[in-house]
Amino acid sequence: MIWLRNAMLYDGKTLRDGSWDICIEGSRIAKVIPCEAEKTALKSEGASCLDRDLRGCLVCPGFVDIHAHFRDPGQTWREDIESGSKAAAVGGFTHVVAMPNTDPPVDDPSGVRYVAEKGRQAEGAVVLPAGAVTVGRQGRTITEMIGMVKEGAVLFTDDGSPVLSSQAMRIALLYLKDLNISLMEHPEEVSLSEGGQMNEGRISALCGLKGIPRSSEIIDVDRAIALCKETKGRLHLTHVSTKEALESIRKAKAEGLNLTCDVTPHHLVFDDEMIVKSGYSPAFKVNPPLRTKDDVEALWEGLKDGTVDAIATDHAPYHVDEKDLTFEEAKFGIASLECAVAVVLDEWDKRGKPFDLSRLLGLFTAGPGGVIGMDRTIKVGGKADITVIDLNREQKVDVRRWKSKARISPYDSLTLKGWPVMTVVAGEIRHAL
Repeated sequence: MIWLRNAMLYDGKTLRDGSWDICIEGSRIAKVIPCEAEKTALKSEGASCLDRDLRGCLVCPGFVDIHAHFRDPGQTWREDIESGSKAAAVGGFTHVVAMPNTDPPVDDPSGVRYVAEKGRQAEGAVVLPAGAVTVGRQGRTITEMIGMVKEGAVLFTDDGSPVLSSQAMRIALLYLKDLNISLMEHPEEVSLSEGGQMNEGRISALCGLKGIPRSSEIIDVDRAIALCKETKGRLHLTHVSTKEALESIRKAKAEGLNLTCDVTPHHLVFDDEMIVKSGYSPAFKVNPPLRTKDDVEALWEGLKDGTVDAIATDHAPYHVDEKDLTFEEAKFGIASLECAVAVVLDEWDKRGKPFDLSRLLGLFTAGPGGVIGMDRTIKVGGKADITVIDLNREQKVDVRRWKSKARISPYDSLTLKGWPVMTVVAGEIRHAL
């Protein structure tokens, strides 16, 4: 038995008034009561329990990251399911969805089974498999989706690449509609982005680096929306980075399309000027690239007005030998799983808390949970997946102490305010400070 005492409570819908005690028995939540209601509970329940005073902390449903790269199978020197799982738990996530752009890709039932089994056995967050939309992620032939769902696939994506064939995407949306599962599209028109290094604009011209035009994202978002509208399938657009793409999504949602989207922490806190300010640090090289200040502001407005459904890390770890290179030579990707929640909480605080905390917490709980059909509420009888946040905790990011294998991140050495301090998965404490 575990008692979490004297905590503020976000139950997945609202921030409740007062302080609360949460009792966990086995893998389930047994009690959710005002802390004054049962002061002698420990004595009455016996001594065989763990009691944690969480005064000043906030208890939330377990956070979910629907977009992370664990490089397993095939590239485990970058990350593996176990290291990624532990990193996720440190970052406050109870569940994380592993992308299928591995080597070989997760594009058949056996690949999904491999990730699902290792994900269940992991000692940190539960790792859930995403399946590839097309065979080999080549964008043409649809994978064996029914068999992959039976093995545990929670969504489908060719992430790292868009679904190249519009016909393939159309067919996939129709299949997945019947399975009630989302297709996650990586919005990129590769004929426009090929060879690009950063956002195309004034800064790329100043740097002398080939730019990735914003139209690359905008065009593919509009294509995906058109196919979603025609098929009435479930579409999720990931790592949206431009204000124009977000406006297209806003209009599509107003029309009632079955559409969701996410943004990343790095697109919320950095813009393309950081490339120059950092001295061309490869830590800031990512796809889609860091955009303009106007785009950053547009994304925050999307968080505020509900256009954005989730914040996803797009955690993309690489070995130092693949990232510590010149900007042009370095791999695309930002590692952030262990500090992503803190990054967002810190920026939200610095911006003067532009919207309610409950809205922000929903972007890590109900929002991503809805994309993969996972209930994210704290209630008696519910699964004891819990994330505890200390909104006032200040801590420096230190990549040398990460559970992740990544050792290069743009957040390294930053002091952030607001950190996960406990992660509980199915009634088991997987991380605690």
